[in-house]
Amino acid sequence: MPDSGTPCVYQFKVVLREVSPMVWRRLLLRSDQSIADLHYVIQIAMGWSDQHLNCFRIHGKDYGVAHIGGLSFSDHARHVSLASFRFRIRERFLYEYDYYDHWVHEIRLEKKLPLSAKRFYPVCVDGAHLSPPEDCGGARAYMEDGDPRWRQWLDQWPQKEFQSAAEVLKRFVDRPEEHIQPGDREKLLTAATAWKEHQKRSPDKMDRSTVNKRLRQYAVGDREWLFCEMIGG
Repeated sequence: MPDSGTPCVYQFKVVLREVSPMVWRRLLLRSDQSIADLHYVIQIAMGWSDQHLNCFRIHGKDYGVAHIGGLSFSDHARHVSLASFRFRIRERFLYEYDYYDHWVHEIRLEKKLPLSAKRFYPVCVDGAHLSPPEDCGGARAYMEDGDPRWRQWLDQWPQKEFQSAAEVLKRFVDRPEEHIQPGDREKLLTAATAWKEHQKRSPDKMDRSTVNKRLRQYAVGDREWLFCEMIGG
């Protein structure tokens, strides 16, 4: 769908570089929304706090939302629409957040879609994994040191339930001719239930419904999203 005077929807895929597993979001914004809107949508969807400097690099020029004491930009981000860039399908540009930790996001325009009256914009339609904790030293430090959220998650591992289930399974492997003993079924079910509950508390699970709740707050001008504890997504 070519750009015209009629607003359309831009489908962007945002990928955080140099982090594994890949942290990414798929976002829908109106073409008549601004580069400032894209900045705030990325902040919300990626789980950043907007406490650090930022910069888009598009067609060889820098754009961004200015912070007090930080860089200034020749164009006010609220006055630059996404449509004004005339992005081509599959075109890429960069967004950097926090000049110390140097979180670089690659943004690719995947599709241009018609507006739907059944959707609100902006919206996050897909994604995976949480962003690293802020102020952790950047991608290299994060990948070398690991995520402290994982250590806390592993400390809560259902060891007792898994040990009981492992004993049952080992007995079946070692002596498959034996009959099921009283309590074996309950031990296996208990371990399976404990694992499902543990997975729900995964530190790397993106909560898209929470992200979209905050995007909706942003869309209607409710500033509450600024003061919520941010999560990746």
